[in-house]
Amino acid sequence: MKVEPIERRRIQLRGLLQGVGFRPFVFRLATDLGLSGAVWNGPAGVTIEIEGARPNLETFLLRIERERPVHTVIDRIDSTLLDPIGEARFEIRESDRAGIRETSVPPDLATCADCLRETLDPANRRYRYPFTNCTHCGPRFSMIESLPYDRINTTMRGFPLCGDCRNEYENRSDRRFHAEPNACPACGPHLELWEPDGSVRASRDAALRAAADALRLGKIVAVKGLGGFHLMVDARNEEAVQRLRLRKIREAKPFALMFPTLASVKTVCRLSELEARLLLSPESPIVLLKKSAPSAIAFSVAPENPYLGVLLPLHPPSSSPDVGARLSGRRHQRQSVRGTDLHR
Repeated sequence: MKVEPIERRRIQLRGLLQGVGFRPFVFRLATDLGLSGAVWNGPAGVTIEIEGARPNLETFLLRIERERPVHTVIDRIDSTLLDPIGEARFEIRESDRAGIRETSVPPDLATCADCLRETLDPANRRYRYPFTNCTHCGPRFSMIESLPYDRINTTMRGFPLCGDCRNEYENRSDRRFHAEPNACPACGPHLELWEPDGSVRASRDAALRAAADALRLGKIVAVKGLGGFHLMVDARNEEAVQRLRLRKIREAKPFALMFPTLASVKTVCRLSELEARLLLSPESPIVLLKKSAPSAIAFSVAPENPYLGVLLPLHPPSSSPDVGARLSGRRHQRQSVRGTDLHR
């Protein structure tokens, strides 16, 4: 029986590779193929040292290209032959912080279907938790302060993982394996609803419910969400929309509309298959849609315009079914944990 020679390679990858679940993917692939070595982040991208039988190494390289996480972008792969050292296992190693930063900062990603199901499940420990995320979704750009992409280099460093979240973070079969923004109600950030003077009116889930009540009453609520500040009113309330136009000094430019679900969009707009896919994509863009039959949407949302700018929630708080269509005034790229009531 032929014995395949053992080889060791250093593979250096450049591109959009940090914050997109690439290291956990490499770890699972290497261990599934019986390979040893390590993977780690660095200022220039990701480095892999991998050791094993030559056919398995070749399969490893082919599968990286074919099966890499959907949000990964590989610009360049360099492979160097090394002397085998006989390691027994594969690991995710501490990041290398030395050198010139060359890698890209990944974008924020809208909440994935799995995380959304958890936040809407009363039996789940993340029920109605607005900062739910995993390696497939959640904040990246908004919370990174420096690279490489490790929790200590993000705004999450002030929130130590609880036991349950730590178990998820270290479990190779969990989709939160090495998810740097991982959090839950026991250990993560929480919502606060502020009065105009900066005092706290409500916290946690009560803050979300109070903000929804304020919208129903026609008030303006500034929500500091994953993408930054949204100035929001009930899009069915003509008086409230006009008041927001006055405050923003925006005479006629259309406002964007946020809907809780795709089904609710279809009650107001014509929606093609392509437009639906755009709305549901991880980038969560604003999509221009043709108005359909007359609806309860206020005229002043988009005066004399046959189109509406529509988006779906970027993160779980807006996924609450408590409020229908809401008008979203602006989005900035900043991490957030608080809501502010600006109803005066």
